[in-house]
Amino acid sequence: MMTDWYQKSMNALALNGKAGRTQEAYSRALRMLCEFHGGKSPEEISEAELETYFLHRRNVDHWSANTLRICYCGIRFYFVKVLQRDWNLFNFLRAKSESRLPAVLSREEVRALLACVRTPHNRAYLSTVYACGLRLQEALYLEVSDIDSDRMMIHVHRGKGAKDRFVPLPRATLETLRQHWRSHRHPQLLFPAYGRDSRSATSATTPMAISSVQGALRSAKSQAGITKRAVSVHTLRHSYATHLLEAGVNLRVIQQNLGHTSLETTMVYLHLTSKGQEEAVARINELMDDL
Repeated sequence: MMTDWYQKSMNALALNGKAGRTQEAYSRALRMLCEFHGGKSPEEISEAELETYFLHRRNVDHWSANTLRICYCGIRFYFVKVLQRDWNLFNFLRAKSESRLPAVLSREEVRALLACVRTPHNRAYLSTVYACGLRLQEALYLEVSDIDSDRMMIHVHRGKGAKDRFVPLPRATLETLRQHWRSHRHPQLLFPAYGRDSRSATSATTPMAISSVQGALRSAKSQAGITKRAVSVHTLRHSYATHLLEAGVNLRVIQQNLGHTSLETTMVYLHLTSKGQEEAVARINELMDDL
C-alpha cells in the first residue's frame, strides 16, 4: 500500500516537472531512508539521523558517486521542498563527480555485435538505437507516426527532460524499420512487446521489455567476442556520437542529434575518438623531424 509521504513525494515531483524515471528514483531514495531507520516516516527523521544515514551509505556501503547523488537529490528535494526543513546539512551535501569515460565500440565491433543478435525484432531495435543515436527508452517508445520518410527524420517525442528533437534517419534504417513493422503491423508502436508469436505483438499495449533488449545485447556481445567492459545498449549511442565525430560531423550537429542541452556534455566524445589524436601525432612528428 502506498504511504502518504510516498504519494506526497510523487505528487511534488510531478508538479515540479520531473520526468517519470526521476520521480521513481527520488521516491525510491526516500523509501530506502525510511527503511534504514526502521520504517519511520520522513517527518520523524531528525537532521542527525539523516547525517548518520548519508555517512553509512558513503563509508560503509561505499555507494558510487552517481548513486549518492541520486540519494542526496531525492532526499533533499522532499525535506526542503515538501517538509520545508531549513537544515544546514543540505548546504554542504555533495557527491564528487565521476570522470569516467564511457565504453565505445569501433564500427567493426558494432557490425559484429548486430550480426550476432539472433531475434529479428531485437536486431531491428538495436540497429535503430545505433543508427540514430537514441537512448534506450526513446527507441522503445517510437511510434509509427514518428517516422517522417519524406524528410528522412525521426521525431523523438519522449526524450530526456521532456525535450523533443528530430534526428536524421538513414535510408538503410528506414528499410529495416519497414521490414520489422511488416512482421507485426502494430497500428501505433514500432517495437511492441512480443509474446510467443507475431500475432500477440499486433495487439500489444506496451513496447518490448527493457530486460529483453538488454539480454539480447549481452548475448550478442559474448558471441561476437567483444571483451570491453561496461558495454550496454547506451554504448551504441556513445559509439554513434564518436563515429560521427570521426567522420567529420560538426560537434554542434552531434549535440542536436543527441538532444544534449549543453555542448560540454557532447565534448566528452572528443576524448573517445582516436582520429584527432592520430592526426596531431603525425603533425608533431613533421614539425620535429629536423631536431
